[in-house]
Amino acid sequence: MEENEDVPKDFIKLKSEKLSVDEVSELVVSPYCGAVSLFIGTTRNNFEGKKVIHLEYEAYTSMAETEIGKICRDVRQKWPSVKHIAVHHRLGVVPITEASVIIAVSSPHRAESLEAVMYCINTLKASVPIWKKVAIILLQLCAELGRRNTGQRVQVTSTTNFCTARKEKRKFL
Repeated sequence: MEENEDVPKDFIKLKSEKLSVDEVSELVVSPYCGAVSLFIGTTRNNFEGKKVIHLEYEAYTSMAETEIGKICRDVRQKWPSVKHIAVHHRLGVVPITEASVIIAVSSPHRAESLEAVMYCINTLKASVPIWKKVAIILLQLCAELGRRNTGQRVQVTSTTNFCTARKEKRKFL
């Protein structure tokens, strides 16, 4: 890679396909950097003590991409040595253990890239219009609501500002 080809770049992608840690980390590798820091947010199998089926994400895509671009600009102001930034976020259904978001940052030294990755994920969660729905099996919630266990699926939608529950009358397989 020639020196003039390694100008700082931002790689922002929202997609419905499975995310690849290798793909995202390769985007930020630079011969000028000794550090690549990654954050991988995955779907866990529980939420507030309840069993999670999957997560589902939706976004106001153009605004989300613009806001992520602003986060990248903020990172470059706070940590001028950061070389490349990649933020990939999955949309749609994300099964248990699969990545919902991957953030990668390269810099000459580890401190800047580690701090920048933490800033990216915290700011993304606080300000980017991407909404998460948590699909959970709530046999306990049925009991808590005074309902008889009928094998109903309950979907809990959680955003930064509120949580709501929506019941779907579907039998478990």
